[in-house]
Amino acid sequence: MADFSDKLVRILNYGSLNLALGIGYALKIFDVMDEKGCALSLGELSKATGLDARYLKEWLGIMVTGGIIEMTEKPDTDDTFFLPSSHGELLCRRAGNNNLGVYTQEIPLLTSCAMAAVKQGFQTGQGVPFSNYPDFQEFMSELADAKHRKVLIQEFIPYVDQGRLEKRLQQGIRVCDLGCGQGVAACLMAQAYPNSEFVGMDNHEKALEQARALSKSFGLSNIEFINQDAAKICDTPEFSRHFDYVCAFDAVHDQSHPLDALKGVKYMLRDEGLFSMIDIKASTNIKDNTNHPMGPFLYTVSLMHCMPIGLNDNGSGLGMMWGKQQAMDLLREAGFSKVCAEEIPNDSFNLHFLCAP
Repeated sequence: MADFSDKLVRILNYGSLNLALGIGYALKIFDVMDEKGCALSLGELSKATGLDARYLKEWLGIMVTGGIIEMTEKPDTDDTFFLPSSHGELLCRRAGNNNLGVYTQEIPLLTSCAMAAVKQGFQTGQGVPFSNYPDFQEFMSELADAKHRKVLIQEFIPYVDQGRLEKRLQQGIRVCDLGCGQGVAACLMAQAYPNSEFVGMDNHEKALEQARALSKSFGLSNIEFINQDAAKICDTPEFSRHFDYVCAFDAVHDQSHPLDALKGVKYMLRDEGLFSMIDIKASTNIKDNTNHPMGPFLYTVSLMHCMPIGLNDNGSGLGMMWGKQQAMDLLREAGFSKVCAEEIPNDSFNLHFLCAP
């Protein structure tokens, strides 16, 4: 009993820390302290960040008692606060792929977007409309876009099919980015491989408008963005065997009808085509995820967003933690003759499901 009581106390403390860390990250307090590289008084930190000293003082109380920021008491002058460099390497924007600070914003955002709707869903079994999540969708798009800009062309494409895909892209093929969102991945590929033709496909018109604007800013002539429900592709004859390569970045598990969407991908692929499905690295069975280092976090994101989104339109509600086994089964059920789950270099969150028709 005492052990569980201690655990609950830690949960309350860490949940509170996550909220405060998210605030500090969003307001770039950590970045300022990291750039200064020295201990700062409350007044100095307020001046450097442009933020109110009273709010900062209360926030620093959380950071100091939570072991994030170090405080030095000085009897004859103001106390000072210091962010160790080793903490900045994980909390600040300079951390790149090691940046965990950015993820502290997810749970607070989802709470503000969907808490009431998700609690109602427990009683009704209904999904939560996409329109509930504008702030969260914007955040996730920024997160994905930043990652694409760093690794898509430099690391991911050269690794697919042992480099053979990159050679085909250089020569010229037709590519579809399924669930393209605001179009960053598709535009980056179109820019890098001008001999190939690209189609970004999504059913969220606002995101497509942003994608078209981005394409225009890139000056691209080898790309278009279309509003198309992934689950209804098989009803569209012009897409039959139209693409040499289809990719879906963390998009399939949000589909209301993922099997129909995957059948649509196969329908679109030419005989020698390839499909890259990038999705979360997890097991289908909850028990097999008990040692996952971010299991509770990922299941919470799924509960608050991915699963209820997938329940819309009488959907299956896969959720983000649908897992490797179920993903492989659905891909085979969709008719792919070759399904291979591969580790992705420098990406501990996702698996690459490489499929052939």
